Amino acid sequence: MTPTPNRTRVLISTDAKNEADDQFAIVHALLSPTLDIRGILPAHFGNARTPDSLGESRREVDLLLKLTPSSDAIRIADGSPTALPDERTAIDSAAARLIIEESLTDDSSPLFIAVLGPLTDVASALLLEPSIADRDITVVWIGGPPYDDIEAVYWPEYNLSNDVNAANVVFASGVTLWQLPMNVYTLAGVGYAELDAKVRPYGEVGAYLVRQLLEWNASNMGRAVDFRSLGDSPAIGVILNPFGAVWKKRIAPRFAPDGSMIAGAGDRRIRVCERVETRYLLADFFAKIRQAESERRHPPSTTKSAPDAQP
Repeated sequence: MTPTPNRTRVLISTDAKNEADDQFAIVHALLSPTLDIRGILPAHFGNARTPDSLGESRREVDLLLKLTPSSDAIRIADGSPTALPDERTAIDSAAARLIIEESLTDDSSPLFIAVLGPLTDVASALLLEPSIADRDITVVWIGGPPYDDIEAVYWPEYNLSNDVNAANVVFASGVTLWQLPMNVYTLAGVGYAELDAKVRPYGEVGAYLVRQLLEWNASNMGRAVDFRSLGDSPAIGVILNPFGAVWKKRIAPRFAPDGSMIAGAGDRRIRVCERVETRYLLADFFAKIRQAESERRHPPSTTKSAPDAQP
């Protein structure tokens, strides 16, 4: 794919079928004209829910691309089917190779890698080609427990728990890292009534996004609710609008096998999001999905107007 000037290059790594919010983040990115989506990388999400989590992610990505307008040219590169066995051993995959390819391209524009699930494929790319840590790339990760003794909403944090070794590889590397931990990403909440009004009416993709979210909540929440955190969408939001967040530089931590945080040593610093502007994030998505459906129903006319008659 030829690089597109003035647009931000993005790769999206996604455990797309693990819950019901990756789907919203992916569609938001696809509908954003300032983003040059260079590939979507289906990722595993462990084997606790299914023996084929990578395959389920791939099938969900295929479906979303079929439903979303103007997304047929997007590359798809499957990631590893499992977590890393340790912090030294990469798992080669099409996703890791595409990360390396895009990182080493001669294109002068920066590359963002939005990771909505485990860091397995980014870690593998760094282990296979360590030089990419010095390139102009930024990894934006949704994951990790809260800092500063803030109470965790649940335990262990899901994206981290599916590959602790990979998180330790990425956090220890020299790659630029923006982290959005649990206490930030869980605040991107929407209610069912808002979804019915602002997403469901807009095309096949809007109807599907809401339907699959309601189905997932009904089967997994354990009690009646009428809300959902679109927890993966902030990764797309901070790429679109990095000023719409509050950031703090921190010494990169390590993570224990149980997902708990170990104080970091040395001077390796990462950028940790402390608050994200959810009004912009959600309003931008609602407006874009409405606009996409309007343009699908009423495409701009390509017929040239007749010249004005001359006297």
